[in-house]
Amino acid sequence: MSLYERRPPLVADERTQLVGWLDLQRVLVRHKLEGLRAEDEHRAVLPESPLMTPAGLVSHMRWTEHCWFNVIFLGEPEETNPQFRKDLPFNADMMADGVPLARLLDEFEAQYARSNEITAAHSLDDVGRQPDYAPTLRWILIHMVEETARHVGHLDAMRELLDGQKGYY
Repeated sequence: MSLYERRPPLVADERTQLVGWLDLQRVLVRHKLEGLRAEDEHRAVLPESPLMTPAGLVSHMRWTEHCWFNVIFLGEPEETNPQFRKDLPFNADMMADGVPLARLLDEFEAQYARSNEITAAHSLDDVGRQPDYAPTLRWILIHMVEETARHVGHLDAMRELLDGQKGYY
C-alpha cells in the first residue's frame, strides 16, 4: 500500500479520521528516515539545537506518545517517562547518543501501537487521569496529529540538510 493510499477515507467517523491521520504521520517517520546513512543518524544540523538529530527526534516522539497516552491519559507514574523526571537533564527524552536509529524507530512503533490500543479501549470523551491536567482523549489525538506532523516536517528539513533527500511523502 502506498503512503497516499494510507490516508483515511474521505468519509468516515471521527475516530477513524483522527487515528487515520495520526497513523499516517507516524508511518511517515520511518519513511522519512529510510536510507539515511549511519553517520547521519546522530548528526545535528541546527547549530543551536545539538539534540535535534534524526535519532534524538525519534526518541522524543516515542516518549511524547508515552507522555500523553500512558502518563496523562492513563495516569501511569510520571517517573516512567524522562520528560517528567527531575533527576534527568531537560530534554533527556532527546538524548539518544549511541542508540541505533533502527532500535529507536522500533521503540517508537511499539509505543504508538500501545497508544492505539489505549485509544481503541476508550471513548473520545474520556478524560485523562492525571490529577492536575486532564484533557479528553479527543484533545490528545488532535494534539498528537499536530505534534507528529510538525516533527515529520522537521525530519523533512533535516533530511534535506543531511543528504539532499526530499519529497512530499
